[in-house]
Amino acid sequence: MQTSRKWMFACLCMLMVMLTACGGGGAQTASGNGTAEAASTNASGSADQKETQSGKQPIKVVWWHAMGGELGTVVDELVKQFNESQSEVQVEAVFQGTYDENLNKLKTALGSGTGPTLMQNYEIGSRYMIDTGAITPMQQFIDAESYDVSQLEPNILGYYTFDDRLYSMPFNTSNPILYYNKDAFKKAGLDADNPPKTYAEVEAAAKKLTKDGMTGGSFAIYGWFMEQLLANQGAELLNNSNGREGMADQSLLGEQAAVSTLEWWKKMVDEGVMLNLGRKTDDTKKAFAAGQIAMTLDSTAALRGIVQAAEGKFEVGTAPLPKPTEADAGKGGVVVGGASLWIMNDRPEEEQQAAWKFVKFLAEPSTQAYWHVHTGYFPITKAAYDEDLVKENLKKYPQFQTAVDQLHGTELTPATQGAVMGVFPEARQLTETAIEEALTGAAKPQDALNRAAAEITQKIQEYNSTVAQ
Repeated sequence: MQTSRKWMFACLCMLMVMLTACGGGGAQTASGNGTAEAASTNASGSADQKETQSGKQPIKVVWWHAMGGELGTVVDELVKQFNESQSEVQVEAVFQGTYDENLNKLKTALGSGTGPTLMQNYEIGSRYMIDTGAITPMQQFIDAESYDVSQLEPNILGYYTFDDRLYSMPFNTSNPILYYNKDAFKKAGLDADNPPKTYAEVEAAAKKLTKDGMTGGSFAIYGWFMEQLLANQGAELLNNSNGREGMADQSLLGEQAAVSTLEWWKKMVDEGVMLNLGRKTDDTKKAFAAGQIAMTLDSTAALRGIVQAAEGKFEVGTAPLPKPTEADAGKGGVVVGGASLWIMNDRPEEEQQAAWKFVKFLAEPSTQAYWHVHTGYFPITKAAYDEDLVKENLKKYPQFQTAVDQLHGTELTPATQGAVMGVFPEARQLTETAIEEALTGAAKPQDALNRAAAEITQKIQEYNSTVAQ
């Protein structure tokens, strides 16, 4: 049965490769976008593998990842540290391009025996990974040795837990926050230490900030932001409790929570107090650093770069995501973004165990402290916050406390646990198209979202029909 299921997915994958390109609309910030040149070296030391004390060659673990540029350099350093810390396992880290490119390469490799031992996959690919039947749930390794998951952040584990089983180990985790120019706030007569908390307050601040060549703000047209703004008011993206209680088969994107949010966004653009700079978060970051806009949304993983880009020009403030009204203050929260690690089940048992050993190394407090400080992603291990490296970094970048508080203040519900569907990259693209249509006046927000919801629903149902129940 499992062989048949894998064969079915291998065939399906070839059809889906063309559909899943560019799932993030080019908007991913610190999320693995980069070039092959940026990660031209691996930290595996595979050409010079050491022999173990028993005289055997180390077990080789091939890890496919999507961390390009500076992130790839940090990945290589962690692999180097692990390989040098012991002689039983040698990890070879292989950069495979963006998240979408990495997943498409896996789809092509499924069933061929040419894939990796360990796979990094973005959070929105989780349903697909489970449905392939090609992974060994992380819970299997956890149960076998009674590994203590209580040391890990519960709100981060929540996303990757399905039916009370942890299928993958979180690795790089982020969520979005509001960034604002504190100097501009003061100049506009706003309280720089009391940033806007509601949609109405954001709009009011944007109006006061729009002057002297500066516009109040700009939010990139990124499906992830819409998903987060909905979760932050306790609204679900899909039926069946966001796909957490049975397979989702309907998008809720056309419901009032999303419509009201997009109408608020469009109203500010129409009023000229919010710029529409398109789909790339890089463009909004550049505009913010240049003083062209006073507020923007971006990932917590972008914090260090944003603060450094503004250094010497203005002070950067950070605030939690705004909520529709003050009455929504106790509702919702953020959904974790980023990616996790999956162990593939077509590799020998000893290779899977070797991958598990590396996964545990990556979750250690000192490793997570290093990863957090050098990338801006959240530590997944609670004790990492006690490491001196993290404490010193928080003193240097106190703005990150906003992100920590926002994560820890989120109550885990189906809305904040995150939506689950096998066609998430395509759904995100359709959401971005709807936002774009509304902001440019090509369609009314309700019509644009209704159309996107219908297309997403159709794609979900087509996908579900291919999955053996």
